Amino acid sequence: MGLTDSVAQRRLAKKKKGSKNRDKERLKVARIQAKIADRRQDFLYKLSTRLINENQVIAVESLQVKNMIRNHHLAKSIADVGWGEFVRQLEYKAEWYGRTVVKIDKFYPASKRCFDCGHIMPKMPLSVRHCTCPECGENHDRDVNAAQNILAAGLAVLACGEAIRPAGKLTSQ
Repeated sequence: MGLTDSVAQRRLAKKKKGSKNRDKERLKVARIQAKIADRRQDFLYKLSTRLINENQVIAVESLQVKNMIRNHHLAKSIADVGWGEFVRQLEYKAEWYGRTVVKIDKFYPASKRCFDCGHIMPKMPLSVRHCTCPECGENHDRDVNAAQNILAAGLAVLACGEAIRPAGKLTSQ
């Protein structure tokens, strides 16, 4: 079994600068990191291909990944996932295969809006993962509810050719 990235980096840090052993360890770390990057890229490639092959329309939320990385608690996880690269791959593959990728405005309240009745919660912190709609009483998982809302908004944009605004009003692009 091979070394993990963190173990190899710790070993590298303990080597004397300029030594042959440090150079060898530096190459080990580089190989491990290249393998990790290749695995991530391969996963994104296979997932985007599968989604494009299985669906005619894919709706995504246009997130500002660069701004999200400023949150030091989530930055490493967000950067590791490669959301921007994933959306880029979806877009070019959709063009190749004649599929459609629809981007929803980042201010659209996908997770705050009840998919069943349309009620918008005034505030919903990220720590809330499940909620009950005060209007219809439906219990929602935050992520599933947001996915349903994003798909519905994407289909509305596709059908009407209009942008979805945060207040729920349709406006021309």
